[in-house]
Amino acid sequence: MNFSFQLYSARNFKPWSDVLAMLAAAGYKNVEGFGGVYEDPSAFRKLMDQNGLAMPSGHFSIDALEGDLDGVLATASTLGVSKIYCPHIAAEQRPSDKAGWQAFAARLSAVGEKVRAAGYGFGWHNHDFEFVPLADGSIPMQILLESAPELEWEADIAWVIRGGADAADWIARHGGRITAVHVKDIAPEGEAADEDGWADVGHGTVDWAGLFGQLKTSTPATLFVMEHDNPSDAGRFASRSLDWCRGAVE
Repeated sequence: MNFSFQLYSARNFKPWSDVLAMLAAAGYKNVEGFGGVYEDPSAFRKLMDQNGLAMPSGHFSIDALEGDLDGVLATASTLGVSKIYCPHIAAEQRPSDKAGWQAFAARLSAVGEKVRAAGYGFGWHNHDFEFVPLADGSIPMQILLESAPELEWEADIAWVIRGGADAADWIARHGGRITAVHVKDIAPEGEAADEDGWADVGHGTVDWAGLFGQLKTSTPATLFVMEHDNPSDAGRFASRSLDWCRGAVE
């Protein structure tokens, strides 16, 4: 299992030079990019190289993928990204019915065809809203997977749970589509309000020990990306989470 760190988790602890040095000292070899680190790809690649870090995966917005794909691919090439994941769609642009989600799946398919033709993997990264039933009872994530059968899935397990779904069931039914995993934990009810209810991995309520076993046997995923949407201390989160995960998979 290759562990990585979603740099969004440390966006409030810049400069990036300090963040990357901290991650390297904590034992990470991989990071995952997001829009906040793409301003100067060559300079960021130099910082990664100085710290012995690679970026096998990156998040790129649907607007960038549809509006400036050449720029996305150039950034990915410079940073060494091999898996491109579209991470989100803004609430005001989000479909509200099955037909709308089918149309969005078609947009992802069109982008994915071009991305794969350029030699990259392409998938969708979920949040919670994809698991909230529509008025007709259909589930947006199910629609995406069915309507875009070539689409990979970077499964954010904690968001699956926060969306009211059974993560183990989704892994069992769609594990073949999961090519990367976001490793995030949920604090016990009423705790960590200052961190939006998230926890360091292994120190919350998600059964990561059991899920790691299922993910290793039921999916082709090899990249497991630590993420915390709002840590009060990025260094604490990074080190505690990696230490726990390494112990859990030994």
